[in-house]
Amino acid sequence: MRFRRLLVLASSGVTAACLLFRKRAAPGRFVRRIFVNQAGTRFYHLYLPRVYRGQSLPLVVMLHGCKQAPEDFAAGTRMNQAADELGFIVAYPAQAWRANVDRCWNWFRESDQLRERGEPAIIAGITRQVIARYNVDRRRVYIAGLSAGGSMAAIMGTTYPELYAAVGIHSGLPYASARGAATAAAAMHFKRLGAAAPRLTLPTIVFHGDADTTVHPSNSDYAITGEFRAETGEAGGRSYTRTRYGRLEHWLVHGAGYAWSGGDGEASFADAKGPDATREMLRFFFAA
Repeated sequence: MRFRRLLVLASSGVTAACLLFRKRAAPGRFVRRIFVNQAGTRFYHLYLPRVYRGQSLPLVVMLHGCKQAPEDFAAGTRMNQAADELGFIVAYPAQAWRANVDRCWNWFRESDQLRERGEPAIIAGITRQVIARYNVDRRRVYIAGLSAGGSMAAIMGTTYPELYAAVGIHSGLPYASARGAATAAAAMHFKRLGAAAPRLTLPTIVFHGDADTTVHPSNSDYAITGEFRAETGEAGGRSYTRTRYGRLEHWLVHGAGYAWSGGDGEASFADAKGPDATREMLRFFFAA
């Protein structure tokens, strides 16, 4: 039956046949890999888009949130589908339950906020391994994450500014927001007052819901001096305020909670409503 349909299409021209093949093109490969260095061992998932044939492509490193794994984070953000459409590789480091029972990245521990130490060394090692094995364009390597993953993305951008070109933080906290488990809860749940202004090493895009009761929205505030542009709008059934300060782009999604904005609502910690954080982050990354 399929063969007959192709014959019919062929008789009506090459363009129609090409459209059919494009619509039914096979998805890319989602494979599991392992990384080991002196700081530890972690598995990670790697998505190679269907257009990949060994050519140089950008890389996006995605750090999941607590109680998540690469598979459901990929589903919730729809990052793999975007990779197929736009042509980039995605790496999803996986936190081990032995390192954190809730599979949170340990962004709050001082030993995991330092270059070439702890989890930053592991994530940087995974990034370098993918770059080396898959001919990644070293000038176009980006990192993003949700919640604990967003907080770790902020750490990675601060400690490895030569490795990444831009950072995306969704529902996360700025670099060095806590100095241990005791201060982590306070940093997450209460409005940040009197703290030193978070520093930005790289171009950064931040998403946060103003109804988030898990990570206080004040954690998305970056004190940047100079001119800024603020605009309001609506997308996906939610209103938002977008503010741009030079190398920072801040999205405050009104009425949104603790979830990836504009994602697949069937997945964990993803909200189908609101502006599409995945698309906006990719737009920002590729323009950085």
